[in-house]
Amino acid sequence: MNLVTISGPPASGKTSVILKTIEAFKGRGISVGVVKFDCLYTEDDQLYKKAGIPVKKGLSGGLCPDHYFASNMDEVVKWGNKKKLDLLITESAGLCNRCSPYLKGIQSVCVIDNLSGMNTPKKIGPMLKNADVIVITKGDIVSQAEREVFASKVYSVNPKASIIHVNGLNGQGAFEFSTLLNNQDEKIQTVNHRELRFPMPSALCSYCLGETRIGKEYQIGNIRKMELDDDHD
Repeated sequence: MNLVTISGPPASGKTSVILKTIEAFKGRGISVGVVKFDCLYTEDDQLYKKAGIPVKKGLSGGLCPDHYFASNMDEVVKWGNKKKLDLLITESAGLCNRCSPYLKGIQSVCVIDNLSGMNTPKKIGPMLKNADVIVITKGDIVSQAEREVFASKVYSVNPKASIIHVNGLNGQGAFEFSTLLNNQDEKIQTVNHRELRFPMPSALCSYCLGETRIGKEYQIGNIRKMELDDDHD
């Protein structure tokens, strides 16, 4: 079974792109399943079920979704192999823009949309910088000049990635995207012992552990303070 991790900011169009791309895979007789990771709520799994796509969803609740992702990935891969899938896609929303759900040796995709703002590529961090493929969506809503400028911003952050434009509504570019995903020789049986491409945030503080009170006396662990002295401006 091939394995692909797709991530991106909320509402960037990940699910729409995946649905259109799976249509292209089905046309070539390739069976695809999806595992959707989110925080508190999602109905995207219903969209996959409606399209006849094997799907599981996991809600992280009070945990960081990428930590939750890393804690469940080996079991997810075993589920995909049990389903005898040719390709398993994991979908994760990178909410804090500091984490990255990518694993070494596993193809990674970041979805980002033209409407998110010209400086957004610089704000996303390892989720964009470490991706093998970057999908840019919602290009039909902006001008050609805006598309080109946004794509150049993406390229400046990650010049090694393949950049492709996909329309999640009409599927334009989805077939080309599917060819990029179906070029892996290694069949993944397990991701046990594999490593993340980028470490999770190195913070374990009182608020991570459930503290709600504000004040220095309640703050323990990895704490970083701002420089607010005017002499440092």
